[in-house]
Amino acid sequence: MQTGETSPRTDRDIIGRIQEALKRAGIGGWLFYDFRQSDPLAYRILGLDETRLGTRRWFYFIPAEGQPAKIVHAIEREHLDALPGKKFVYLSWQQLHEYVRQTVRGCGTVAMQYSPNNDIPYVSRVDAGTVELIRSFGVDVVSSSDLVAQFEAVWTEAQWQSHRWTADRLRRIIDETFAEIARRVRERGETSEYDVQQFMMALFERDGLITDHPPIVAVNAHAANPHYAPTRERTEPIREGDFVLIDYWAKKKDDPEAVYADYTWTGYVGRSVPDRYAHIFDIVRRARDRAIDFVRQAVRAGRSLHGWEIDEVARTVIAEAGYGPYFIHRTGHSIGKEVHGNGANIDNLETRDHRRILPHTAFSIEPGIYLEGEFGVRSEVDVYVTERDAIVTGEPVQTAVVAILAM
Repeated sequence: MQTGETSPRTDRDIIGRIQEALKRAGIGGWLFYDFRQSDPLAYRILGLDETRLGTRRWFYFIPAEGQPAKIVHAIEREHLDALPGKKFVYLSWQQLHEYVRQTVRGCGTVAMQYSPNNDIPYVSRVDAGTVELIRSFGVDVVSSSDLVAQFEAVWTEAQWQSHRWTADRLRRIIDETFAEIARRVRERGETSEYDVQQFMMALFERDGLITDHPPIVAVNAHAANPHYAPTRERTEPIREGDFVLIDYWAKKKDDPEAVYADYTWTGYVGRSVPDRYAHIFDIVRRARDRAIDFVRQAVRAGRSLHGWEIDEVARTVIAEAGYGPYFIHRTGHSIGKEVHGNGANIDNLETRDHRRILPHTAFSIEPGIYLEGEFGVRSEVDVYVTERDAIVTGEPVQTAVVAILAM
């Protein structure tokens, strides 16, 4: 079955922008594919309703030039009506294969949510069998990773302003939190990880912020676990002489387009910081600052920059200090409407992220050293890249472990 062009209900501008991006990249088209919400990226980029029931396979093809095409099942024939293009309605798998073959024929190269060797798992949404099917039609399938970043990770001016608004509030909140720890320890002798976490959540509510998960508040050995999170049932006391790591992230409430800010600070519950903590923090700080300088120099020089390169810069500093095996995660992640966004990550450890750092995208830089059973240090800032510069947000950034009882 085949029908004519439908009357789209969404803005066609996205199609034109995608076609321009395809031409710049020298790619014949972008083929979106989904089965039972297997590809949330497709829904977000195309502006589709992610909550709509869908139980059959669909394809949507945007060629570098010409009219898009949509392929939908007979019992879900209206599934892509919000999008422009010629509609093909299939019933059997043989019809599905034939319509897809006709659609991509002669394109040469087609981008899909696929990553060679699964290098970028965040983009690998299409199963191997579907990639094999498309290749059997005589086209080369390439990764859409850089295209995804352009349409998922690039911020609008309004989003940049929302990030700055959030960053200012989060910067104030960390000072308030350390001051509250000091007050409670002086008055009561202790507080707890969970109680401090809940104190911060109350500040988020006060300042009009939301988060997808409460802050990490980790004392002593818990700080050596990068993803430790206290709960009401699992929490440790915070007392004088303890080391505290706080990782917190949020975005503006009641703004569907708002983007996150994400920071990590460390403090010591005392009037001065012991040399052991100060020494490890200084290594982490130098790794953080070296990475920031590397980004700034590259952007100001107009040099193409990739996520893996920045990771290598930070990781080298820590390795040369003798703590390479204790830096157990990537240097940073993309930031967007989700705290872990879909742009380039600062990673040459867990993946080799070859995606380019694009103008008007943001990412964290957060090197760390984790000494199991003792403590862990992480220092996290956010970096926003323009065409000519790299801007660190949440300033003033941390330059030494906070002596909490000296506040």
